[in-house]
Amino acid sequence: MTTYTMQPDPRRPLVLDTKELGRRPGQMVESSRSAPAPKDFGTEVIGIPEGQPLELDLRMESVMEGVLVSGSVTATATGACVRCLEPVHVRLDVPFQELFAYTDRAAHHHQVAADDNEDLYELEDDYADLEPVLRDAVVPALPFKPVCRDDCPGLCSECGAHLADDPDHHHEVIDPRWSALAELAGTDPDTDERRN
Repeated sequence: MTTYTMQPDPRRPLVLDTKELGRRPGQMVESSRSAPAPKDFGTEVIGIPEGQPLELDLRMESVMEGVLVSGSVTATATGACVRCLEPVHVRLDVPFQELFAYTDRAAHHHQVAADDNEDLYELEDDYADLEPVLRDAVVPALPFKPVCRDDCPGLCSECGAHLADDPDHHHEVIDPRWSALAELAGTDPDTDERRN
């Protein structure tokens, strides 16, 4: 089991203060906020650039074990088309839900479920850090191979030309075994006459 117990900095925009909920189960607070995307928020191919806005719709509910945080994150990921390298912009709207356990409940969970492989997020001084939760939700939702359009033909493998600009683009491909004959066929006629 992995427990996330980093000391969250309450000044960071993705850290939630859950004090107003109290510990009485059933209490709920809903809110919306915008926060800048953290560094390296994506894959090598596509991601949400650092500082770009993450629009969050949040619901925090007090439950017996801790605070259940659920909602959705909306953002625009940018990258490059894997076929033609043109810029790609993908609008995301990803739901998430995670339980942030009270410290005493997390300690109890460790005792009774020591062999459990499930990740456990823990509240620290009533603060919940959403960054790892959002990474776990958003990164798998990004396209594995982003394309600018479904029928993108890509680039010419010979010269790198954009095939979308010239659908009839092609190169004469000569079998390398015949290349010597092609060179002879392309010789200068004047040179041939002098040989004769």
